[in-house]
Amino acid sequence: MRFKMDSKSLAVIVLFFAIILSAPAASQARTLVVTDVAGRAVELPAPPRRIIAVSSGALRLLCYLEAADRIVGVESFDKKPSAGRSYQLAYPSLAGLPSIGPGGPAQINRDPDLEAVLRLSPDAIFITHMEPAKADALQKRLGIPVVVLAYSKTGVGTIDEKLYESLRLAGKILGKEKRAEAVIAFTEKNRQNLLARTKRMARDRKPTVYIGGISLKGVQGIESTDANYPPLAWVNARNLAREVSTRGHLFINREQLLAWNPDFLFLDAGGLTLIAQDYRKKPDFYQHLKVVGKKRVYLLYPFNNYATNIETMIADAYTVGKILYPEGFADLNLQKKCDEIYTFFLGKPIYGEMKKIFGDLGRAVDLNKALQTP
Repeated sequence: MRFKMDSKSLAVIVLFFAIILSAPAASQARTLVVTDVAGRAVELPAPPRRIIAVSSGALRLLCYLEAADRIVGVESFDKKPSAGRSYQLAYPSLAGLPSIGPGGPAQINRDPDLEAVLRLSPDAIFITHMEPAKADALQKRLGIPVVVLAYSKTGVGTIDEKLYESLRLAGKILGKEKRAEAVIAFTEKNRQNLLARTKRMARDRKPTVYIGGISLKGVQGIESTDANYPPLAWVNARNLAREVSTRGHLFINREQLLAWNPDFLFLDAGGLTLIAQDYRKKPDFYQHLKVVGKKRVYLLYPFNNYATNIETMIADAYTVGKILYPEGFADLNLQKKCDEIYTFFLGKPIYGEMKKIFGDLGRAVDLNKALQTP
């Protein structure tokens, strides 16, 4: 007996199998609507599998969220090694990805290379420091969702709720909500631990402290400092810069530094070479600072490099605490603590690699010999 099927029955069967076969794809084609930190409503696939990061700090935040394996292109600025960006040490393979534009401080609030981005077909673009109208225009030109993130609302080198909002937002988009909360909790736990260890030190018993050589749009000399410098603030240190300003980064004149004559001097390793060169030219100025004769000049790692390297900032804070209040940090193995911090944020204990570049974190600095290899 031969079974006969009319065209109508055949069409029903074909439609049935088409629905069955398309069901998994349809279930995966999920979208998410979020409000980014610029206040823009953005619709994008959830979760995006191919992503790029544009402008200062965006790539770092994605690395913190353990999403480096989804990144398909990076800025040329991030393809060039920079000792202050520890995520490059943890994820060296990122430098081998295609370029999406020049990047760097000069490109902030500017578009990436549109053709290069389109060739990579990302599902989403994460970008920092872009004005809402420009983000809207970029999204329209590319036809790719653009999500604006931010580091802080108070300036370079600080941490506040704007950063945490960005981490939570990116975590929600990437399906990394738990990781985002873990990063925030780890940061706050260490901040509170540092504050608790040092809060009982009365102001009149605190040594006076100055931090110099902080980078700002390039390396700077000893006059470059910060009134809100977190590694000092988080250990309740008496930051002399706060006596003349509360606005964050500033340049002080040398006469003011001589008048302060601090008990401790910390130097950002990013500016160390410039400061050592200055010492060779003007040794009398430095020798009038009591810290030079008493050998109380110490090295901190640079954490302001294409936005804030949070893990290095925390490591610096423990270093300052151990130097200023040794009895309060007697239990602390600094190298072990640094590797714990780097491993949490970036998945690798890279303190040894940082040490090869800068020398020991917190080491005493002899400015007469500072131009030598650490």
